[in-house]
Amino acid sequence: MGDLKGKTLFITGASRGIGKAIGLRAARDGANVVIAAKTVEPHPKLPGTIYTAAAEMEAAGGRALAVAVDIRDEESVKEALRRTEEAFGGLDILVNNASAIDLRGTLELPVKKWDLMHGVNARGTWLCSKLALPRLLKAENPHILNISPPLNLEARWFAPHVAYTMAKFGMSLCVLGMAEEFREAGVAVNALWPKTTIATAAVMNLLGGQELVDRSRTPEIVADAAHAILTKPSRQCTGNFFLDEEVLRAEGITDFERYAVKPGVELMPDFFI
Repeated sequence: MGDLKGKTLFITGASRGIGKAIGLRAARDGANVVIAAKTVEPHPKLPGTIYTAAAEMEAAGGRALAVAVDIRDEESVKEALRRTEEAFGGLDILVNNASAIDLRGTLELPVKKWDLMHGVNARGTWLCSKLALPRLLKAENPHILNISPPLNLEARWFAPHVAYTMAKFGMSLCVLGMAEEFREAGVAVNALWPKTTIATAAVMNLLGGQELVDRSRTPEIVADAAHAILTKPSRQCTGNFFLDEEVLRAEGITDFERYAVKPGVELMPDFFI
């Protein structure tokens, strides 16, 4: 695999979890990482802020810029990208990782939660991509990577939580459309999704607690898969809906126990798999 030394990544939701892990992996190569997220003060239930994440990435060997941004807000994203260009001179990679989740059914879900999920997941992904693209079009090997699932129109993935599925598939539809829209321009647009649940704050606090965390893999497996994708030539790798394990197998990695929270425990497949 190649490396990301000197590349500039703009990662939404990078103050914790998968987004932070992707940033740390890039930072170890000597990349510039923009932590574009909302958490500026410590949260009582969630670890880390944009500033603690930036400190970790600099300690890992990269350069970091912490930017408080609401990806639903056009002016907020514009300002974050302006600061990115000011700090690092351009942009090579956008990772649309930020996401909101609520698995309640149609009758139980408040309208404001529908708005939040679609605002963050679908609108935020589209908006960040739209505003980043003029900069990416100037880059040598530009990539957009959405942390979103393969498109699967089976009713079983909609019925229990139709609003969440619609919002996540909104991110995936951006991949389907933008990959073709910008193919000739050489901008790679791909999706990446974990094969198993990942030990994040969402899994711990919202989905299944410690029992599910113990049956999960760490965010590093997604980060390593993202690194493999983002170091590929953009004109030769676009329009794909990747699964983390399949990406790493293609790179010759066969030992996945190192990513398990508890090696030897039966893993839980992720949503949409």
